[in-house]
Amino acid sequence: MLIQNIRYMTVAEDGKWTVNSGDILIKNNKIENIGNFTYEESIEKMDGKGMLALPGLVNGHQHTPMSLLRCYSDDVPLMTWLNEKMLPLEMKMNDEDRYWGALLSMAEMIKSGTTAYADMYIGMDQVAEAAVESGIRAVIARGLIAMDDNYEGRLREATDVVDRWHGKGNGRVTTMIAPHSPYMCPPDFLKAAAGLSKEKDVPLHIHLAETKDEERMILEKYKMRPVQYLQQAGVFERPVLLAHGVHFNDDDYKILESVQGGIIHNPVSNAKLGCGISDVKRLLDSGIKVGLGTDGPASASSLDLFFEMKAASWFQKLKYEDAAVLSAHDVLTMATQNGADILGIGEETGSLSVGKKGDLILMDMNKLHLTPGHETANLLVYAATGQDVDTVIIDGEIVMRGRELKTIDEEKVMANAKERTKQLLGRL
Repeated sequence: MLIQNIRYMTVAEDGKWTVNSGDILIKNNKIENIGNFTYEESIEKMDGKGMLALPGLVNGHQHTPMSLLRCYSDDVPLMTWLNEKMLPLEMKMNDEDRYWGALLSMAEMIKSGTTAYADMYIGMDQVAEAAVESGIRAVIARGLIAMDDNYEGRLREATDVVDRWHGKGNGRVTTMIAPHSPYMCPPDFLKAAAGLSKEKDVPLHIHLAETKDEERMILEKYKMRPVQYLQQAGVFERPVLLAHGVHFNDDDYKILESVQGGIIHNPVSNAKLGCGISDVKRLLDSGIKVGLGTDGPASASSLDLFFEMKAASWFQKLKYEDAAVLSAHDVLTMATQNGADILGIGEETGSLSVGKKGDLILMDMNKLHLTPGHETANLLVYAATGQDVDTVIIDGEIVMRGRELKTIDEEKVMANAKERTKQLLGRL
């Protein structure tokens, strides 16, 4: 596939995003050439005039089946929301609920420019099936909660997900090990999860420092902070995706400087649940990699990463009372290459580079709110939305063109999601 006459964005050594013009050649699911070059006349061609190509966005933290619970419970604290509203319904979900909920989320993500994402949930066979069907790049993990003594059973389920799904979908599906959080995983369980991560050679995915309640619970029970708790359990000896990272002290930042992986910042979910504002500036200044995520659709309500980019930058500017903090260039990198690196797929995706997978999006820039186009990075972060994404290519395959999904029947997904939600609520 040859995308002709396209403006495209790459990152310079100083971290600034720049606009280039030329062609993009995708062959055998990879970017074979980019810029100005000669090509075979017989190759399939796409006219990119009026479009802007970007690396596909990376949503670093998700719980896709929770789309069925979007706006079911809002305006309550996280622990109330989780324990009194979400968990009772999640325990009533069946495989069909999870499949259609996941597919609904994937359709929404693709339509707003996400080409890769990380998922932590239960019933991951259904999530993986939806990922393979949709064409999205997915890093999946069975969420592990130690609510009883069945530790071995939970770890076997996590192992089964890795064994069954790692590398499926032409390599688009990869896996992690996902102990849920410090407050839902005792020390021996965390150590076992870290050990399984090493045995299977896959990263870890865990919630960390999302609320002050979490901090209080771990301090009372283990006489240490959540970051110290994970350190003692060996979690930081493995590559790890740390979701949220809102409440840290000086000692925490020092420990996190040596982490393999990084923090996935979920600004909208954290704001909506009143969790606080992560100090992204300090994390980045400390050399800690930060990517972007939405969290599940039941908390964030929207899976549009363009919305998360705006929130990430705005909240840091407010926190520091400094308009220069966390520039549009910084945020674009968080939403692409940084996220890919933290998910463990940064060698394959995250930038428009020769040799990387053909994961990219084409933005329709001929819009009222995108006119005139002064500074393109600023325009993308502060003005664009997911609705401006025209075309999505994942693994060299067109999965959306002209805002029409090619791998998912949108009307069918919405109809089934509504019916599954109706049945789910009837089981309470």
